Amino acid sequence: MPYAAVNGQRLYYEDSGGERPVLAFSHGLLMDHEMFAPQVAAFKDRYRCIVWDERGHGRTAGERIEPFTYYDSADDLAALLAHLGVREAVLVGMSQGGYLSLRCALTHPQLVRALILIDTQAQTEDPSKTPAYRQMLETWAAQGLPEAIADTIAQIILGPAGEATLAGGASAPAAAVDLAPIAAAWKAKWRTWQPHNLMACFETLVGRDDLSPRLGEIQAPTLVIHGEADIAITLDRARDMAARLPHAEWVTIPGAGHASNLTHPAPVNAAIERFLARL
Repeated sequence: MPYAAVNGQRLYYEDSGGERPVLAFSHGLLMDHEMFAPQVAAFKDRYRCIVWDERGHGRTAGERIEPFTYYDSADDLAALLAHLGVREAVLVGMSQGGYLSLRCALTHPQLVRALILIDTQAQTEDPSKTPAYRQMLETWAAQGLPEAIADTIAQIILGPAGEATLAGGASAPAAAVDLAPIAAAWKAKWRTWQPHNLMACFETLVGRDDLSPRLGEIQAPTLVIHGEADIAITLDRARDMAARLPHAEWVTIPGAGHASNLTHPAPVNAAIERFLARL
């Protein structure tokens, strides 16, 4: 398995290789590199696709994790790309992956050809939601993952089973959409989490700073994609971020929740395709 020993970490990654423009994908909280499988499948023949597992997540998760920030994660991404000989990349970040991608654009601007920000924000965590999140994760860490909490987390991340895009780009009503297999696969992953990783990653999430005042510094072309039914990060927060970025485009994904790239890959991939074609 490919690992990069950088920044005192052992980062798992997958790289489609080739001398092509690079797309570097960074996943959301509680997810891993596999959440971008629909994007890698769509773009790997024309772009070098790099996916990785962030600190505390997936195959990068270890027996011990020190307190860290998303600036550390941004440095991890920059070091991983240097390890792979990449001098410039389009950073694609979903939720938490967007937090670190924005910080990478601020601290390593020479590395960033463009940004694609999926269901993310620049602000701190919504204080009205944090206590409930903490209670759920502390219960999970102490007792294992109850099915009721797993169901709640799946709904927050995967969103409602509303209108989704089927093969060929056709739309389907809610009754025809089945998120159960996707949810079941991620619930199985969540049950393997170790408490120390779970709580360390949560503290990083809730302890992050507000980037809003600094977004004007980011000159990279940016595509902001957001599910219209995202309950984890509301549309108004994402729109505020997009309005502050000097060169941002906005795309709403109808019917999609938080992980729109995973549950609604056809319209998300189409938006990415159009954006990349203009770079």
